[in-house]
Amino acid sequence: MKNIVPILSVVAAIVVIWYAAAIPMNSQWALDQAERAEVELSTGELILDTWSQERPRLPAPHQVVSELWGSTVEMKITSKRSLIFHGWITLSATMLGFAFGTGLGILLAVGIVHSRAMDMGVMPWAIASQTIPILAIAPMIIVVLSSLGVTGIIPKAIISAYLSFFPVVVGMVKGLRSPAAFDLDLMKTYSASRSQTFWKLRLPASMPYLFASLKVGIAAALVGTIVGELPTGAIRGLGARMLSGSYYGQTVQIWSALFAAAILAAILVGIIGVIQRRTLTRMGMNA
Repeated sequence: MKNIVPILSVVAAIVVIWYAAAIPMNSQWALDQAERAEVELSTGELILDTWSQERPRLPAPHQVVSELWGSTVEMKITSKRSLIFHGWITLSATMLGFAFGTGLGILLAVGIVHSRAMDMGVMPWAIASQTIPILAIAPMIIVVLSSLGVTGIIPKAIISAYLSFFPVVVGMVKGLRSPAAFDLDLMKTYSASRSQTFWKLRLPASMPYLFASLKVGIAAALVGTIVGELPTGAIRGLGARMLSGSYYGQTVQIWSALFAAAILAAILVGIIGVIQRRTLTRMGMNA
């Protein structure tokens, strides 16, 4: 209960600030409409109008919640207006890209730890790759793969993997190098091979670092998928939902899709957290 109170306090503060910000953001439209109708709005009427506009600059919290509820609970999952339907499309590409990025990241980390040549040659390029803005490289990947006849989920998964592999590489390298020199010397006294040292010492020691990087990687993978949906003009996925909302000025739709993406990311991170606690507990580590 003590942990919930601070969280609820922060959420309440954000909601109050959000409602307050919606008033100046949306007031001009309300005043213009009142002037055209030759009526004068009281302060209370003006505030209520800024919180109930159909296409506001900044939707009020209750408008976003209402749109989320209507697009999920009150709508069939198979409907193309359902956020669950669009969320599943985005989730599919995210998980494929995350799996590929995680596998690539772990392999690179193992190579970097065990090979000085890879450490000197690969790690700088891995770091440099993250300096390229994803908004710049995503259209290039889409265009190149499209010219090769590769469309659909694969280009989005590649962009997702591009963002997710780096946290895994950094986390695993740190984790595989975390055993103390004393522990490594002890393995040598047992005449353990590099393979035995890896499986019995380095890999178990890297688990907390791996799970921490996976939490970052899964969120980055989701962002990569959504960004990958934007330049393709996709009609399915959370990115496509945001794109269509921007085309038609449906700001409430855009915000509801943003919140749906945030909720999806929170669920994915939470799932990894549950797996982390169970895994580390079985290994005798503190989660």
